[in-house]
Amino acid sequence: MKKRSIKLGLAPTRRNVFSVEDSLRYKKLIEDKLRSWGVDFVNLDSLNKEGLLFNRLEAKKAAKIFIDAGVDAVFTPHVNFGTEDAVAKLAKEVGKPLLLWGPRDEAPLPDGTRLRDTQCGLFATSKILQRYGVPFSYIVNSRVDSPVFERGFKIFMAAARAANSFLKARIGQISTRPEDFYTVIVNEGELLENWGIETVPLTLVDIEKRVLDTVKSDKRVRGVVEDFKSRVEIRDMDEDAISRMAALKLVLMDWAEEESLSAIAIQCWNALQLALGIVPCFVNSELTSMGIPVACETDINGALTSLLLQNASTTDLPTFFCDLTIRHPENDNGELLWHCGPFPLELAKDKKKAFVGKHFILPSGSPGTGNWS
Repeated sequence: MKKRSIKLGLAPTRRNVFSVEDSLRYKKLIEDKLRSWGVDFVNLDSLNKEGLLFNRLEAKKAAKIFIDAGVDAVFTPHVNFGTEDAVAKLAKEVGKPLLLWGPRDEAPLPDGTRLRDTQCGLFATSKILQRYGVPFSYIVNSRVDSPVFERGFKIFMAAARAANSFLKARIGQISTRPEDFYTVIVNEGELLENWGIETVPLTLVDIEKRVLDTVKSDKRVRGVVEDFKSRVEIRDMDEDAISRMAALKLVLMDWAEEESLSAIAIQCWNALQLALGIVPCFVNSELTSMGIPVACETDINGALTSLLLQNASTTDLPTFFCDLTIRHPENDNGELLWHCGPFPLELAKDKKKAFVGKHFILPSGSPGTGNWS
């Protein structure tokens, strides 16, 4: 499953009165750790001979390095006390999610010398960031190899992925919402004005024509049909219906690529069934598993939520789009998470029992729903 890639701006910071040598040692330890996690980062080696932020007059230049590199988030490890105003000016200029952290100090040396005083420096930086109106995340002082640091850093990166996937997202909208579904009403103007989120409309007439044309002329359809059959049992569908289901998957994939769509919201019933004789539920699940979340019932907010969750997740499992339907009859902590069948197949507990077919709740009785738990 694809997630949005994140480029991190790494700005280790120190203060002049503490050990430069120890600061450089920790800079290397942090960079080695980030590389071991596969993090794509840009450092400040071109800023000065140390690659450290300690001169407030260099904050603007450091910000330009990150802006020119197109970073999505900034990490300012305080490799000793740090220079709080330089960090604040850098963060304000770049305007991306910011993470504060510093290594936990060892005991003072026998002569009373302290190498970093990192906790104090982090308090100072957090205070001035508030003055500058810069929001930030914070990890408590911890060792580079500590689970506390790893967990906090990876959670921050997930949050940064989610934020960057949400801002300026492009959501494909297939037709209007179903008539009775007032719950999925959305203000398209507010999405665009507040977060730069665009909706890209396509009518069901366009979908119908593209699918039927694809069935007739696209040689990829046969391969997709065979792929479906190799992975899941298909019931109550003739070959023509399976071909239309395969073509719908190809049409949505091609449209998402052409329009650089982040996610899709589709009117899944009932006009589509009248036009093509299938429901799109299994196809929705296929695109979702590819990293293009598809929400039912033209639920644009649902598509955005799926996009956020996909990128906030710290696993590679796909999201699933569901309704909160009924409480468990006896278990107060139990809830039925259900929908007509748009859940990715890899989430099925027992794939041998999984099948694509019909579902009782859809009035048309058209096939194409995923049936598994």
